[in-house]
Amino acid sequence: MLDDAELLRRAYELDTDALAAIHDTYYQPLYRYISFRVGDRYTCEDLVSEVFTRFLSTLRQRKSLPNNLRGWLFGVAANVVSDHFRRSYRSPQTSLDEQLMSREPLPSEIAEKAATNEELRLAISQLTPDQQHVLALRFAQNLPIQEVARILGKTEGAVKQLQARAIAALARQMTPGVVE
Repeated sequence: MLDDAELLRRAYELDTDALAAIHDTYYQPLYRYISFRVGDRYTCEDLVSEVFTRFLSTLRQRKSLPNNLRGWLFGVAANVVSDHFRRSYRSPQTSLDEQLMSREPLPSEIAEKAATNEELRLAISQLTPDQQHVLALRFAQNLPIQEVARILGKTEGAVKQLQARAIAALARQMTPGVVE
């Protein structure tokens, strides 16, 4: 397995093996990160594809990337998610839940789970962008605080504070009767 610096060097040469290795290495982590923020499977797949499209576009245009490939990809993922929400606010759409067609779980279970997920997604959307990024990287990616701090360009203490405040804000929003 090659390290990120070597993969990036080879990617600049549009080496298909290096590009495939980057895709294979980062697809699932990016998918988990984006799904933590978005929730819809098909939208997540589209947004992850957009991250890799932007990566290839940057390589083809011969623009330089930082040596931290992981940080760059997650930074682009954060921008792609922000762009997605900006577009959806301008032209809201209602998605159909394909799980409702399934006979396995009861419709009431599906509705309850969807309501809880939607409530959590709404609560997360009320957090600051930095808090959203910290929660997505810490809990969807299971990254240690040190790695999150490096990706976001913040100190470990700042990441801990952002995480603590985000969790406290979520607890207040999702628990009726909780007072600050």
